[in-house]
Amino acid sequence: MASGSGTHILALPFPLQGHINPMLQLCKTLITKGIRVTLVTTVFISSSLQIQASTTSNLINIETIPDAAATTSEGDVYQVFINNFKETITQGFTTSEGDVYQVFINNFKETITQGLPRLIEKHKQSSYPAKAIVYDSVLPWTLDIAHQLGLKGAVLFTQPCTVCSIFYHMKQGTLKIPNEDEGSDIMLPAMPPLKLKDLPSLIYDTGAYTALFNLLIDQFSTYRDADWRLFNTFDKLEDEILKWIASEGPILTIGPTIPPLHTDDIEYGLSLFKPDAEAYLKWLETKENGSVVYVSFGSLVTPGEKQMEEIARGLVESNCFFLWVVRASEESKLPPDFVLEKGLIVNWCSQLQVLAHPAIGCFVTHCGWNSTLEALSFGVPMVAMAQWTDQTTTAKLIADVWQIGVRTKADENDFVTREEIAGSVREIMQEERGNEIRRNASNWKQLAKEAVSEGGSSHKNITEFVIQLSRS
Repeated sequence: MASGSGTHILALPFPLQGHINPMLQLCKTLITKGIRVTLVTTVFISSSLQIQASTTSNLINIETIPDAAATTSEGDVYQVFINNFKETITQGFTTSEGDVYQVFINNFKETITQGLPRLIEKHKQSSYPAKAIVYDSVLPWTLDIAHQLGLKGAVLFTQPCTVCSIFYHMKQGTLKIPNEDEGSDIMLPAMPPLKLKDLPSLIYDTGAYTALFNLLIDQFSTYRDADWRLFNTFDKLEDEILKWIASEGPILTIGPTIPPLHTDDIEYGLSLFKPDAEAYLKWLETKENGSVVYVSFGSLVTPGEKQMEEIARGLVESNCFFLWVVRASEESKLPPDFVLEKGLIVNWCSQLQVLAHPAIGCFVTHCGWNSTLEALSFGVPMVAMAQWTDQTTTAKLIADVWQIGVRTKADENDFVTREEIAGSVREIMQEERGNEIRRNASNWKQLAKEAVSEGGSSHKNITEFVIQLSRS
């Protein structure tokens, strides 16, 4: 507890929920070891945060930086982006105003570049000047600011190490992308053989979301210069690839960064969305153990109307109870004759509470890394219905490497049909294959718990990180 006493750090997440959660949980863990934490964000993002009741979270000091460029000659693109990523982000990447996503990245960088030095200088005059900053890997330029002002920098990678390594190879120019018609395996160090569609979609879907592709490639521009490289994974989960990337520079695995299991504090503490917990928790209490299919595609994914109909019909055809998160902006895509005889639809929920509930039997997921780690940590089998970017690679890991779920297959029109969805759900919920998957999921749950428990690999690494911080 006293090992980090008096040490003050800043934490800078990228302002999307999937990036905020692991950073926040890492901060909460550091606080329990005596580290003082100031979470840095912009005034605009801060106004969207829902602060949840959490003793540890309340010990995190939140400081804001004035937004440098919320409007441009093309219109209020900053507002457009925020609205889009909270409701229907994929329609906001490119609009009549231009590449909204690129403008947002530029604005966020300008805001932090202008405001962070002033914040650091202010803290230098306080009783607890900041010694270091923990920053999201997609904000690599933060390291230059930190070093110029005498702070050390720890980069936090919030995607699987396997995915990070693929983008690292892209940055180094050592990944050759085959023609889709070739069908040949892609061989990379310490990885299983990969097909083209096992790679992150931004790599094979060239030209789509260029700003995001560049963001993920550029996260390695200061990789070797960082004082610490932190990965939200654990040693046994990605053993071989972790050993390989460690050969490129020392790393610390500190995951899974989720709240401790079986405690009252099963929340991250900050959210960009507000759930109505009472309704779905009461509904789950009426269901038998392992009888409910939980369906959620996270805060960003927006399936088209046709795909939404296939999901809806597939859930009905599975003949299982289901709890489906459909954001308010997506409800209009539901079939007009969709009847919820065995299902409940909510606009948002506390995913941790749901996955921890004994009624949940499987999770139909988009394979975001946070969702995957959460399901794995609770021992919940998955139907991997990847949508884009890193999710396609994570789906490969879920189904073929860790064997804790099944991966849906898209048809010739790139839709996952109702028959495929229903069959995948039944495979886990009703068939013999599901028993094997549940056993594997239970084993990984135990390994995840061991990693973060006292004496585990991630626990030791966080302790070592605290010791090094206190000596810096």
